[in-house]
Amino acid sequence: MTSAEPPAGPVPLLRVRGVTKSFGGAAALKGVDLDLYPGEVHALMGMNGAGKSTLVQVLSGVHQPDGGTVETGGHAYPGLTVRRARRLGIASVPQRRELAMGLTVAENIMLGDLPATGGAVRWRTLRAEAREALAGLGIGIDVTRTAGSLTVAEQTMVEVAREVRRGGRILILDEPTACLSAKDAQQIRDLVRTLRDDGVAVVYISHYIDEVMAVADRVTVLRDGALVRSAPAADLDAASLVRAMVGRDVVSRRGQRPAPKDEIGLAVRALSDGRAIRDFTVEVRKGEIVAVLGPAGDAQSRLFDLLSGRRRPRAGHLHVDGTAVPFGRVRASLAGGLRCVTGDRRALGLIAGLSVDENLMLAGDRFARRRLHRLGALARRAAPLRETYGVVAPAGNPPVSTLSGGNQQKVLLAKWLQTEPVACFLEDPTNGVDVAAMADIHALVDDLASRGVAVLMASSSPEEVMRLADRVVVVSAGRTVAEHDINAITRDELVATALGGQPQ
Repeated sequence: MTSAEPPAGPVPLLRVRGVTKSFGGAAALKGVDLDLYPGEVHALMGMNGAGKSTLVQVLSGVHQPDGGTVETGGHAYPGLTVRRARRLGIASVPQRRELAMGLTVAENIMLGDLPATGGAVRWRTLRAEAREALAGLGIGIDVTRTAGSLTVAEQTMVEVAREVRRGGRILILDEPTACLSAKDAQQIRDLVRTLRDDGVAVVYISHYIDEVMAVADRVTVLRDGALVRSAPAADLDAASLVRAMVGRDVVSRRGQRPAPKDEIGLAVRALSDGRAIRDFTVEVRKGEIVAVLGPAGDAQSRLFDLLSGRRRPRAGHLHVDGTAVPFGRVRASLAGGLRCVTGDRRALGLIAGLSVDENLMLAGDRFARRRLHRLGALARRAAPLRETYGVVAPAGNPPVSTLSGGNQQKVLLAKWLQTEPVACFLEDPTNGVDVAAMADIHALVDDLASRGVAVLMASSSPEEVMRLADRVVVVSAGRTVAEHDINAITRDELVATALGGQPQ
């Protein structure tokens, strides 16, 4: 175990020493140390199951540690309660948003502290104080909007503003940019920097190494419940972080695929929805991977709905393997051989209450058409898919919601790709997964193209595009404006393109 010396000067807001925690005899934390300083973004990294969530729950007072201490304000506590953690200024913004969606932004921010006189809420004061809480963090959201009308990024901002107003000086953000567009993710990172400048200690949990390197001052890595590395972010690089998290080098190299065929597997021409997409055109050969890239929130964020048939465009033509496929009809899209894999596995991809095997067999299988099935037959059909796609699940056949993000994503891919597609659209195929799962998924996409499938992909990761794509199609203002062979563009030029600039 290695640990860097803490920064000289400021006194830690919170110090964790030798914290241990076990569940049913299985050690989740093994003597973990952690120092949190004011005005510092401290990234907490590790594979799924490394102990990050358990440590956060100990800090938040949800779990009592079996050993060790949590020190703050000159006192050492053998454990915290939720109430004491809040009183000490420790607040957590979980990945699943905790807002009352039917209430306004102002009501959510002020919940539990509504200004009132004689039992009557002073609504003007409530809205003014909510605006002040948002403005103090540079957030410009209308406080009269309902929480349910906000984007996920805006909901996160409202939760952060609420916790800071309540006195949060140690703020834990759990995967705050998971499932966000690049533009929304940048808003969250800007907010984190504002918190740091205001003296808040931010614990930042993320699977995205590039993001961590961009926003964090210090990084602590857990593996199998133990601290294996803690150092200033400036002293680390991506390779050393991966090695610390996994315990070995994990290399996702560009796959050696057969050359794409001459036949066009997927053709989209003059596609327009009158809003984000105005004239999108692309052709993808069989066995080719083409990435869609452009300013965040542009055409790539709308393609899933249009290509899958969930929404009907104003104009455009879609051909799969040379055959016209009508827009606006999910069944027609599936029948034509096109499979569209959503980037939002929670809302659109998986059914959380169903088991792993049931989710695996949902797409086009007879089990999907007959809900009352024999469990033994279901397990026999699903077992080869678990093996082929590397799905690791707890014993038995638990609800898919109990799996890690990486394994949920593998279930989603297996669900659709087992059906032998002619063409496929993948929306952020590795969103919110750890580095080992990412390498596995990249190999699956390589295999998909090697089988002759035409793959169109929208990804927010330049590294992923460089790793997988044969060509990059650039969109701007909803129009296809350029395309580049991946071997003729550098990563920096790719990033410039994604930000809306022109490659130099």
